[in-house]
Amino acid sequence: MNSIKSILEFQLLEIGKYELKVYTLLIIATIILVTKFLIWILKKTLTNKKKSQKLDQSNIYALFQLIRYVLWIIAFSLMLDAVGISITILIAGSAALLVGVGLGLQQTFNDIVSGIILLIEGTTKIGDVLEIDDDVIKIQNIGLRTSKGLNRDDIVVIIPNSLITTNKVINWSNQSKKTRFKIQVGVAYGSDVDLVIKTLNESVMSHPEVTDKDLIEARLIDFGNSSLDFQVLFFSDNVFRIEKVKAEIRRIINRKFIENKIIIPFPQVDLHIKSNPDKVT
Repeated sequence: MNSIKSILEFQLLEIGKYELKVYTLLIIATIILVTKFLIWILKKTLTNKKKSQKLDQSNIYALFQLIRYVLWIIAFSLMLDAVGISITILIAGSAALLVGVGLGLQQTFNDIVSGIILLIEGTTKIGDVLEIDDDVIKIQNIGLRTSKGLNRDDIVVIIPNSLITTNKVINWSNQSKKTRFKIQVGVAYGSDVDLVIKTLNESVMSHPEVTDKDLIEARLIDFGNSSLDFQVLFFSDNVFRIEKVKAEIRRIINRKFIENKIIIPFPQVDLHIKSNPDKVT
């Protein structure tokens, strides 16, 4: 017993009045293991099928993240206490340093606060499709400081949380289940307007990603400088890959225009040359 006690009380490191002994390391390791075990139990509990049926998966994720951060903060405080460092004394003794660090890491703190807001508020969830700075991103993970998403080019994008909470962001997933999109095209003057509208409707209707076929609407929207300008409106659930859907519909429209001899004109400019018969050369 004495040998075990001597091993546990063996001093590994001494800094001023603080000592690091073997049993201190064991306490720290125990705190870490217990914390990880509690987080594992929490995750298993929240993801239990019977209980998760009553909660939205995004709400479960947000709740798990918040509790996980709290558990690690408590664990870190206990580890400092095991070493003999008081949190109160530490904060009071380093107040000036914290002010300087706070000014230097102001943006970081802003991102962290924004992350907490995102997790609590629930306006942005895992799987949501956001339009940020003209880039469409599907959110894969919401962290404390940053969020991770995938854009339409399958590139992983790391987004500071403050960018989501303070900037103008379009959340396509907060729309109703069906979202309306549009495609515009111009045809030559003199074209049969009714035939163009019929062709546009048929082109969109033939695409499998278009929903609510009865709500497809083609319309003449303007008399352009070189063309009659049309617009066709349709609904689709495939918000994230909608540009691919639009590209495929445009190919169908182009093929049907060729079949029906509907011409998409080049830009045209009329040049009038006016002579001056009174001018002496």
